[in-house]
Amino acid sequence: MKKNLKNKVALILAVLLVFAYGIVGIPTGFSGPALLNAISNRIHLGLDLQGGSHLILQVKVAEAIGAETDNTVVRIQQDLKGANLGFTQIAKPDVNKPELVRIDGVAQANGSAVRSILDSKYSGEYDIAGGPETGYTLTMKAQIKRATEEKTLQQAIETINERVNSLGVSEPRVAPYNLGANQILVELPGVSDVEHVKTVIQSTARLEIHAVAGGPYPDDATATSSLGGTVPSDVMLAHYSSLAGGSSADQVYVLKRVAVVAGQDFRAADPGTDSNTGQRTVHFTLTNEAGEKFYDYTSKNVNTSMAILMGGRVREVANIQSAIRDSGQISGSFSQEEVQDLSKLLRTGALPASLEYLENRTVGASLGADSVKEGVTAAVVGLLVVMAFMLVYYRGSGINADLALILNLVILLGFMGFSKATLTLPGIAGVILTIGMGVDSNVLIFERIREEMHAGKAASAAVDQGFAHAWVTIVDTHVTTIVSAAILFLFGSGPVKGFAVTLVFGLLANLFTAVYVSRVIFDAHLNKLKPGEPVSI
Repeated sequence: MKKNLKNKVALILAVLLVFAYGIVGIPTGFSGPALLNAISNRIHLGLDLQGGSHLILQVKVAEAIGAETDNTVVRIQQDLKGANLGFTQIAKPDVNKPELVRIDGVAQANGSAVRSILDSKYSGEYDIAGGPETGYTLTMKAQIKRATEEKTLQQAIETINERVNSLGVSEPRVAPYNLGANQILVELPGVSDVEHVKTVIQSTARLEIHAVAGGPYPDDATATSSLGGTVPSDVMLAHYSSLAGGSSADQVYVLKRVAVVAGQDFRAADPGTDSNTGQRTVHFTLTNEAGEKFYDYTSKNVNTSMAILMGGRVREVANIQSAIRDSGQISGSFSQEEVQDLSKLLRTGALPASLEYLENRTVGASLGADSVKEGVTAAVVGLLVVMAFMLVYYRGSGINADLALILNLVILLGFMGFSKATLTLPGIAGVILTIGMGVDSNVLIFERIREEMHAGKAASAAVDQGFAHAWVTIVDTHVTTIVSAAILFLFGSGPVKGFAVTLVFGLLANLFTAVYVSRVIFDAHLNKLKPGEPVSI
């Protein structure tokens, strides 16, 4: 009995058209260069094919932990002073152990009151030991320290990703580098000026505004002398560097350690020009919360000085003439590139800690071109050899397998085009493996059909039994391989992920082509056979 295959054929043609659109979109022309340009706009080449830069960065998470304990020092000072509980010093005793805070000089009579404040406000984050005689030691709890490190790493990844995206880098990859603790992998395909990008990525020159406690002084010794010979824990020394880049003599300011606003408080920043001086400027806007905090500070400190820090250096000292809420500008003799970079730095937030480059490798464009050429050649040769084998070994049915194989590749590439996937050299290997898996499914079906025909069954019955019995085996092999590929994707690095993605897409496409498309082709062929005529297989 002949089958009505119109709906099935229409579905296959629709799938073919949809995924062909995924590959090329709507091309501007049908010449070779126009089609290649359309494909390149849909399927992006990875670092190993396009060329670019590969960087591994170490995040100095100890700095973030130190910033947390700096804030804790200030908070404890405020709490004890507010309760009229005296002390000699609250500081961090060991620069190599930023998680420690020490309190000395508490009177015996105030010991219980101090301990009560520490227990009620800080015991959730710190282990508290000691007493008035030996001094109190606060040690950041292991889980809090670990959470701070993880948060710092994640914030650094997000900030770097935003900064790279703001530069217009196509398909960048910024992710944890699992081969080292607190390390980040950065891959920038197609980057030509890697040093410029490195400068933007690594720069910790976030804008901070601090209250000025003293200065300017000619050097550190004079500034320290003005403080009685030691620098208290709630202030810091900062050197002056003019925004205009002048060569003025070094000056040192004493600043309150805790910033009034910092990099993460900025909501927007845009380059501009001062209408009065003609200098390039950066106009910034604070978040609502930071704007309220800044307004509260400036309204209470009119006619006092505040310092603008960038990269830990004082770039400008301004007198507060009136309350400022949520916007302002930074002026200076910037170059066009400098004002653009500063705007991007402020827009993309602050790095929570500084970075150290552990590795910097550049993949040349010629190497990428060679990889593309050799990879595509391998895929094409492999496809042609497999198609020729199927034609020779399975005769007429080999045409069925070859058509299904071509559609399989169209669906795979269409998947990648729709998902904007990045094709890597391991990804090409995944495509080649998909070809082998696709042929494997056809071999299982065809051999079963042969067995049924050797057993004396008619062509239609042999085809029915061949697909019915091979279906379970095909699903089993594909599911187990997809699970393996999923594990590679979850735990692998960039190139391994590329291999896993193309393999999974290819296997899903193969389930459709090997079982559904091949069956429709067989049914269409059976409709044309005379009763008792065998299938060419």
